[in-house]
Amino acid sequence: MVQSTSPSAASNALSAWEALFRAQVRVLRVLHAEFPDDVLTLNEYDVLFTVARERERSIRMRDLNRNVLLSQSSVSRMVDRLTQRGFVAKRPDPHDGRGAIVELTERGTAAFERVAREHARSIRAHVGTALSADDMAALERICSILIEAMPDVAPHASRGGNAAD
Repeated sequence: MVQSTSPSAASNALSAWEALFRAQVRVLRVLHAEFPDDVLTLNEYDVLFTVARERERSIRMRDLNRNVLLSQSSVSRMVDRLTQRGFVAKRPDPHDGRGAIVELTERGTAAFERVAREHARSIRAHVGTALSADDMAALERICSILIEAMPDVAPHASRGGNAAD
């Protein structure tokens, strides 16, 4: 990774971040407006998506916290609600006496897959038509570079409330 501290590099970084942030906000607003939320909210879907991507469709609670954009307390409350609805099961982590494992249930898998199909159609309709195949490959490559370059910072408790859950 090449790092530069020149004023133009700093300005370019700010411009690139602003463009990325604004694009994310705009895309998420459109996707949120079309999200099939009669079964799951977008944040619930994010939690189930994160669990579903894991081997054996289970994840340590602490790893789930690191992979969703919710505060730790919000993730805990979300998992409790999803457990009550039968979408996930929570069990003690055998390797960490204080930790928990979150597992996707059959009911959760069915709900996730139904919503995922509709959500994927919306993503293809908006992102897939706005970008060429080369642009999408470049975007994925650039985002992967950014993910790898960032330190793994644990989420913190929300300051002033969390509207995300």
